[in-house]
Order: sequence, then structure tokens, then C-alpha cells
Amino acid sequence: MWNGQMGWGGMGILWVILALIVIAGVLTIYQGVREARRQRQDTPEQVIKRRYAKGEIDRDTYQRMLDDLRK
Repeated sequence: MWNGQMGWGGMGILWVILALIVIAGVLTIYQGVREARRQRQDTPEQVIKRRYAKGEIDRDTYQRMLDDLRK
């Protein structure tokens, strides 16, 4: 049973866990910022290509959208 005396080993584990949580949070925020910046720089054709690659739109829609942009 825990009696309030974890010792250095227990405290070390808690600090490592806390550090990992902080690092994961920072990386998540950083990736979100990078993604937002990348999306602002994409051309409309790149956006359509990415949506097609992800399966968000089918081939016919992809072709129709590309044709509309190139007119």
C-alpha cells in the first residue's frame, strides 16, 4: 500500500511520464501548425489531388474539379 513515500525511483518515473506528456502535447501543437501552414500554401489543384489521394472524392469528381480549375 502507498504510504506517501515513493522514493527516488517512483518520483523519477512520474517525472518521465510528465515529460513525455508535455513532449507529446508540444509535438501535437507543432504538427497542427505545420499542417495549417502547408494548407495555406497549397494551390487548388494540390488540394484536389490530396483529397483524391485520401479517398474523399471519386475519380469523376476529381476530373471534373480539375477541368473546372483549368478553364
